[in-house]
Amino acid sequence: MTATTTNATALFLTDEHAALRAKVRAFAETEVAPRVAGMETSRLVDGDLSALIARQGWIGATVDPAFGGMGVGHLAKTLIIEELSRVSGAMGAMVQASQLGTAKIIHHGSKKQQTTWLPRVAAGECLPTIAVTEPGCGSHVLGMEAAGHRDGDDYVLSGRKVYVGNSHVGDLHGVVVRTGPGSRGLSAFLVEADRPGVSLAPHQPAMGLHGFSFGEVILDGCRVPADNMIGEEGDGLDVAYSSSVLYGRPNLAAVALGIHQAIVEHSAAFAQERIRYGRPLAELSTIHQRLGQMQSRLMTARTLLYTAVHQLDCGSLCDDDLMNAKYTGVEMLLDTARDGMRIHAAAGLTGPMDRFFRDAQHVYAPAGTGDIQLHRLGEKALGRTRSQWSGHHAHRPAPVRIATRVPAPRASAALETNRQDRED
Repeated sequence: MTATTTNATALFLTDEHAALRAKVRAFAETEVAPRVAGMETSRLVDGDLSALIARQGWIGATVDPAFGGMGVGHLAKTLIIEELSRVSGAMGAMVQASQLGTAKIIHHGSKKQQTTWLPRVAAGECLPTIAVTEPGCGSHVLGMEAAGHRDGDDYVLSGRKVYVGNSHVGDLHGVVVRTGPGSRGLSAFLVEADRPGVSLAPHQPAMGLHGFSFGEVILDGCRVPADNMIGEEGDGLDVAYSSSVLYGRPNLAAVALGIHQAIVEHSAAFAQERIRYGRPLAELSTIHQRLGQMQSRLMTARTLLYTAVHQLDCGSLCDDDLMNAKYTGVEMLLDTARDGMRIHAAAGLTGPMDRFFRDAQHVYAPAGTGDIQLHRLGEKALGRTRSQWSGHHAHRPAPVRIATRVPAPRASAALETNRQDRED
């Protein structure tokens, strides 16, 4: 049993999962780790590294092998993101963002869209994104102002999308715009990054995740064929929310888990190497107990996340578990990041701990802030039931056997939901 497994999480992990983890960890330590310092210094997007990671095939973790994907499920996808994030939160975020961008094609795309794009995604030739958030509405998706109108066989799209993961390295944007009034007035489109009318605002480095881009995509009279619509007109809210619930929440929890693991490892090593009062810092009772709290949080976060994504792979109803895994995992990460800084003290203001602390702040808001997750969990406590997106997710048998590349059944093209039950 490795340092990243416990008796609880070992229930879900096969030998093939362990082999995948080892493969990703070796790649991350060999190919990604040497570039982290450069990304921190330049604060620029590392497109070459993003492309190298994509060519490993990991963006296609949940893509059906019929399209060239791995077809290994959400738990395997979680391990990939976690191990990359342990070395670089930025590169873990890069992979999760394009896996999120792939979800809309897997679950809502037409056969033509799937055969056109999924093989390219699986081969690492295309990095998809999803572009929903706007400057003036944040998580209030129905408040979006970006619009599209029909013009013959095309739609013409205009508006601004912000905080788009992989904005500056993405090849295919999944854009949700308003095509009519109300909740049925949103529609989603596949928009090639090099299509006329698509531009990017200059890259603006943020607090953390240096090397990752989450910038602004601008649509200015962008004309796309009607065949580029994802699903039917009016399905935009379904596309956005199902992607966020089934991919965004567990993916971000996986990024948080990788950063969490790195903080515990570095803090424990620091506490054993740093001598205070003639003995290692780790021997001081306050530091020892703090490390114990950090380890407890890490184990709890991992168990919650692995349990949730295992249920998703098994076809169980697990929206609440995914929500709780994201909420708890992120909150525990933030607590551990603070404790890690306390252990390092002034030494934490430079070096890896500084990066971990900044990167940790970036996983709080996407796919629903902690307040939104608590609101939904409060409704669960009050017995206010909702339809669950995981209930429409295609069932796949468990356990997932990576070595035999079990095909991932395709989800139904029509996700029928109660329109009054909307996830944030």
